[in-house]
Amino acid sequence: MTHDKAPDSTRPDANPSLDPYILAALAKKAAGLVVLDVGKLTSIADFFLICSGRSNRQVTAIAENIQAALKEQGIRPLSIEGLKTGHWVLMDYGHVIIHVFYDSVRSFYDLEGLWADARRIRTPDMAAAEAADASPPERHAGEDADADDYTAPEPMEVQDGI
Repeated sequence: MTHDKAPDSTRPDANPSLDPYILAALAKKAAGLVVLDVGKLTSIADFFLICSGRSNRQVTAIAENIQAALKEQGIRPLSIEGLKTGHWVLMDYGHVIIHVFYDSVRSFYDLEGLWADARRIRTPDMAAAEAADASPPERHAGEDADADDYTAPEPMEVQDGI
């Protein structure tokens, strides 16, 4: 089943109240960050923030960082579920619901497909994070320019009696 994507908008007038949530997720290298404007489709929230971690530890770290960063700004969750397992953490902040998934769990539940009619919001911070992830790592002074051309040595033969 193919879902048509809702329009993607990078807007300078995107809701600035989303910035703390987005920045907190990006601080722990959340992958595939998507913000959906679901306010016209449901009454449970105005926005869904969906992101992934590459391991259950990273999922937990992302969620814990979001919670701590927002707490510093006086933003407290109504509820948090799934923090201990690190497969799918759901963080309810009222108008924003955050889903932090382990990669394979995100693919299985496909919330982006379920909410395909929602408008996607792409902020300048998200665009900058995507560009940083896509660019090759910087080389530092003194680094070997051929470091990426490394070839592993041939395996050694095992000799009897040694």
